[in-house]
Amino acid sequence: MGIAKIAKNENAEKDYVSSKKPKPPVPSSNTYFTRPRIAALFSFIFMGFGQLYNRQYFKGISFVLLELYLLIFWTVPFQWAMWGLTTLGETPQKRDGFTIVQGDHSIFLMIEGLLFLISFLLFVWFYYLNIRDAYKVASKKENGIKPNSAKEMFVNIWENGFPYILLTPSVLFTSFLTILPLLFGILIAFTNYSAPNHLPPKALVEWVGFDTFIQLFQMKTWSATFYGVFSWTVIWAILSTLTTFFLGLIFAVLINQKGIKLKKFWRSIFILPWAIPQFVSILIMRNIFNGQFGPINRYLMDLGITAEAVPWLSDPLLAKITLIIVNMWFGFPFWMVLMSGVMTSIDKELYEAAEVDGASPFQRFRKITFPLIMFATAPLAIMSFAGNFNNFNIIYLMTEGGPINIDYSYAGSTDILISWIYKLTLDNNQFAMASVVSILIFVVIAFFSIWNFRKTRAFKEEDMMS
Repeated sequence: MGIAKIAKNENAEKDYVSSKKPKPPVPSSNTYFTRPRIAALFSFIFMGFGQLYNRQYFKGISFVLLELYLLIFWTVPFQWAMWGLTTLGETPQKRDGFTIVQGDHSIFLMIEGLLFLISFLLFVWFYYLNIRDAYKVASKKENGIKPNSAKEMFVNIWENGFPYILLTPSVLFTSFLTILPLLFGILIAFTNYSAPNHLPPKALVEWVGFDTFIQLFQMKTWSATFYGVFSWTVIWAILSTLTTFFLGLIFAVLINQKGIKLKKFWRSIFILPWAIPQFVSILIMRNIFNGQFGPINRYLMDLGITAEAVPWLSDPLLAKITLIIVNMWFGFPFWMVLMSGVMTSIDKELYEAAEVDGASPFQRFRKITFPLIMFATAPLAIMSFAGNFNNFNIIYLMTEGGPINIDYSYAGSTDILISWIYKLTLDNNQFAMASVVSILIFVVIAFFSIWNFRKTRAFKEEDMMS
């Protein structure tokens, strides 16, 4: 009897203890509509409703007022802007007697549409942040974490979000001062915006799709010019990069030889062409190579080397050679100074070990100096190629793209793509074709740069280290 009573008491005690333990929550029949998802759904339906559901009244009311303001005051202007962007206008300018009746300006409509489109995308991004905020706050409340009050929210933003506050103006300026012009330039390529029949406000501009691209490659007047200018642009970019690079390498090797004295003096002398403003130097070079009164022709004729003036800038082949020579004068000092710095950082023990092994000076240069220089300067050489691809200054200031080529449309024999674009836009109002060419320039440079950067050993080493 005693043992049975003791067992009965133990069972009663276990039942009492088990009744005091918290029971696990019973799973709901519908676990999809949790509190965070409900809050996110409310904020998706109308901005701020999720915050009100989370009892963040100040934030919720602010978001609600913001969306109400946009819906009331910006819905009609947004619809008008999207109509202008899609149609580019329907009413051209007309003349009623001596009175000019203004119509739709296609370019202004496009720019206005892009402004509203970028603003709308920024609002969509902010709307997404509103939904995410409602979801996160509801998740915290579900886990027993009290959400911040209005005062705590401002303190938290100031303490933890200060970098974002400083970055926000940059995002806005980048959106409207960088992205907007880029989008505008790209969209122009898909219109017929050009003289003489499609220049607003007198005439409307229309969307034509890829017609301008097709004309560039298939219409003889445009394709001959494009292929000719493009081929010379590639040749110019390659030769101007290689000549300046290796001329700078030669001067850097010569100046850094052991027996050379006054090294600082020689570096200072050779850096002068790069230090003088290029605009002034190019104009001086243009006068030096002038075919009529240039001093080079005068000296050649006085010395009896030539009987008549050499057409340095009026002959197509000589003009291109002259441009390469002049660019060498301007470009090699940069590479000379850069490579001199690389050479001074090379461990001297490498040369001493190679010399002990019987390596000749040329072998030491080929096996030690040149590979290390290429490793350090190859990315900059690729960037130099991209810069020379768009080197407008020296082409336009030296030859203005001349001499004239009768087979080209709006381009001369020495024009590169960027100078051709300049003539297409400012001189001849062929904006659509210029936009197409600019897109092709971007594609070529981006493809070449990415491909070369991926092949460069310096970037391969960085990827391996990371």
